[in-house]
Amino acid sequence: MSDGVSHGGETGSSIRMKGVTVVKPLVYGTISRAFGKKREDDGHTHTWMCYLRPYENQDMSLWVKRVQFKLHESYTNQVRVFTEPPYEVKETGWGEFEIVIKIFFNDPAERPVTIYHLLKLFNLGDADIMMGRRPLISESYDEVVFQEPTNHLYKLLSDTRKPHDASVKLWQHENDFQSIGTRMLKTLTGAQAEIKQEIHAMNEKLKASKEAIEDMQRKITKAEAEVTDKNEDES
Repeated sequence: MSDGVSHGGETGSSIRMKGVTVVKPLVYGTISRAFGKKREDDGHTHTWMCYLRPYENQDMSLWVKRVQFKLHESYTNQVRVFTEPPYEVKETGWGEFEIVIKIFFNDPAERPVTIYHLLKLFNLGDADIMMGRRPLISESYDEVVFQEPTNHLYKLLSDTRKPHDASVKLWQHENDFQSIGTRMLKTLTGAQAEIKQEIHAMNEKLKASKEAIEDMQRKITKAEAEVTDKNEDES
């Protein structure tokens, strides 16, 4: 890592910002819907889409150079590359498989980030999804953490401008992650309170047991002293 001083011809834009961390939240996933019956020409049963989106309403293309989706080898064009939003692949198929999403950045000094996501087509417990009356959504929240980015990349990451086409809601998600996070935090807070109460109760029991043991030891010591005194008097 750079110490913030240019060395050996290192330009100002390539200097690493020591001690700086930037976090960019994003959402990725798949949405699939059954045809209702198998397609005769190729045997496909579903239409599906795989996507990568910003969590917030920001233009990812400012810091993302391209996004690569690697599909199953059975697809003719197995690798799909997008250099601007929306970063999404729309296809049809009949089977589930792992999609590899690779994010390249607008700074060659930053290594690409790879994400793995399983394409979900089937939910045997939901008749509406199986018959195509409702889509099957598999969506995840994640964060890209940039440790000590270069000056150049830091400027790009700090630019929070919205996409040029405001009518395209590229940042909207199928899941309300904020509500999910609030519920999870509430659950964790409640669990922590219960654990704290249990620990307090156990400490009180331990304290009581310790006091009982000390009281018993005092009684034993006193009894032993009385026996010793009695033996001495008899002798």
